[in-house]
Amino acid sequence: MSSWLECDTRFIPAHYQPASLIDLALGRGVNVHRLMQGTGLFHDDILAGNRLISPLQFLQLIANLQQQMQADDTSFLLGEQWLPGHYGAASHALRHATNLHEALERLVRLQPLLWPLLRLRLRVDEHHLWLDWGDSFGAGKQHLFLIEAGMAAVTGMSQWLSGQRLPWTFHLAHAQPRYIEQYWVHLGEQLRFNSPLNQMCLPRAHLIQPWSSASATAGLVAEREGLTVVAALPASRSLLDALHDYFVAQVRQPLRLESVAEAFDMSSATLKRKLQKHGTHFQQQLDHARSSVALELYLSRGYSSEEVADYLNFNDRANFRRSLRRWTGLLPGELKDWLSRA
Repeated sequence: MSSWLECDTRFIPAHYQPASLIDLALGRGVNVHRLMQGTGLFHDDILAGNRLISPLQFLQLIANLQQQMQADDTSFLLGEQWLPGHYGAASHALRHATNLHEALERLVRLQPLLWPLLRLRLRVDEHHLWLDWGDSFGAGKQHLFLIEAGMAAVTGMSQWLSGQRLPWTFHLAHAQPRYIEQYWVHLGEQLRFNSPLNQMCLPRAHLIQPWSSASATAGLVAEREGLTVVAALPASRSLLDALHDYFVAQVRQPLRLESVAEAFDMSSATLKRKLQKHGTHFQQQLDHARSSVALELYLSRGYSSEEVADYLNFNDRANFRRSLRRWTGLLPGELKDWLSRA
């Protein structure tokens, strides 16, 4: 297998998303030295326009921003600035997408440039499109901030480029926060808290409605240029993303640390150490992947719990019930109620 981006890999241009974060903070009177504390960065590094930073540095910058500003709308406002953004060809590719489907596909393909800290996976079934959000580098306490920013970014981008507010439904893995009014303002009222996964959902009829302001040729050329930039990165995806995709592809097979480490051309001890560096462990990543597959089977294929258990090769139904609760926080009956509300 190829190499991967890790939490200490410096590949994020400091003058892209980090710069807009800094500008927002400075505009609200935050002291620049406190904002940069612990990041190893100086403001002049951002202005130079050629400094690359790691996910860990970016996450520390976000943590400092949260500590210094403590405003409920910060994540949403930043997200709305970040897409399509001002990131060269990648942003131009989004700006000139001819419809939502094309825009989201480009967002996923150009993710290391457009949304470097979270994993995006697009799924379209018979009735809906689903945009799944995952953690690429171990965001820890900043994960909620990034989920809020990401969903606000896609919501704002789709509204601006389509010329209308689309009827997104938001499935959020956290409990309803005290600042719920910010969700209403920036996302809308179709909110499902305490969900098994972080997902956005939209009726598929909105996928291919044409966007009149797009230039198809300009968009194609910009996408190719963006993909060239992605190809020049140290790797095209993170270790956690590669592991997630491997688990999903092999989910019907027995998956153990030793065999997975061998597939990734490293020792078990090395894989454990790398996962620990990202604030996670093997079973947590495997459970998240199984949860993703189970939810897809329930939501998009209409499987019953018995069919999901059979697909995942569970012979013991009691074991499946326990596992499903570990993956999603819900027993089969509770999950069925959640699905009916979803």
